[in-house]
Amino acid sequence: MNPARQMWRIVEPLHAVLYYAPEVYDEAKQLGYPVDVRWPSYFAWRAAPLGAAGAAAVTSAFYSFSPRMVAEHVPAAWQVSTPAAVLERRRPAIDRALRALLGDTVDGPEVAEAAALARRAAEAADTAGRPLAAANRDLGWSGVPHVDLWQAATLLREHRGDGHIAAALTAGFGPCELLVSFAAAGAAPAEVFASRGWTPEEWSAARDSLTARGWLRPDGTPTEAGAAARAELESRTDTLAAAPWRELGPATGRFAQLTGPLAARIAASGLLPKQSTLGMGAPAPGPQ
Repeated sequence: MNPARQMWRIVEPLHAVLYYAPEVYDEAKQLGYPVDVRWPSYFAWRAAPLGAAGAAAVTSAFYSFSPRMVAEHVPAAWQVSTPAAVLERRRPAIDRALRALLGDTVDGPEVAEAAALARRAAEAADTAGRPLAAANRDLGWSGVPHVDLWQAATLLREHRGDGHIAAALTAGFGPCELLVSFAAAGAAPAEVFASRGWTPEEWSAARDSLTARGWLRPDGTPTEAGAAARAELESRTDTLAAAPWRELGPATGRFAQLTGPLAARIAASGLLPKQSTLGMGAPAPGPQ
C-alpha cells in the first residue's frame, strides 16, 4: 500500500474522534450547539480554524457538501458561539475524548513519542493552496502529547483533504460527482452519501453527467475509463499527501507502529460508523 494512503488510514480515525465522541458533544452542548443531530457542531468544530467564514468559503473548503446544506449551518454557527470560543473548547474536548477511549495510555511514553513524530510530519506539510491545513497550522501546539497527536493528525488529514480537492478539480469531478463516483466504486451505499445534503435530483444529474462522460454505465457502475479516472484521482491525492511522510522517512514505520494500535482501538470502540463518507472501508481514500 502507498505509504501516504497507509498513514491516512491511521490518521483518519484519530481526527474523526472530534465528530463522534460523546465528550465532544458535551462540550458542544455547553457552547450552545444542539447535539440531537451531528451537523451544527460538526460545521463549528471543523470550520472554526478558518475564523468567522461565510457559507461560500466553507463550501469551497469542504467541497463535497451541498452549498445549501452548508448555508443552513454557516454563518449561523458563529451566532451560537465565536470561532475563538469553539477553538478554546476543542482541545479540552479532545483531551476528554481520548482519555475516555485510550485510558492511561494517553499519558505513556509511546504516545509522547508518537506525538513528536506526528508533529514533525505535520510541520513538513506544505500548506500553500491548502486552506484547512494552513488554518490548523496557525493554531500551534498545546504541549500536551495526546492532544498534540490529535492536532497533528488533524493537520495531516486536512492537508490530504485539501490535496484531494485539488486532485478532484484536476480530474474534472465536481462536488456531487465526486460522491457519486465514490459510491459507484463501492465505498458505501448511495444512501450514506445523502448526509452531504444533495437532493435526489442533484444526485441523478451528477450521475447522468458521469454517464455522458463515459465514466459510468447506465446501471451506475464504473466503466473502465471511469475506474481509471478515479484511480488517477486517488494516485494524485497520494502524491500530494506524500511530503510529510518523506520528511519522516524511516521513522514513518515507527509512527505507524506507535499510532496504528491507537487508531485500531478507536475503531474497535464502536465510536465511528462502519459505513460513512470517510471511506474507511473503501479500497482507496475518498471524499474529504
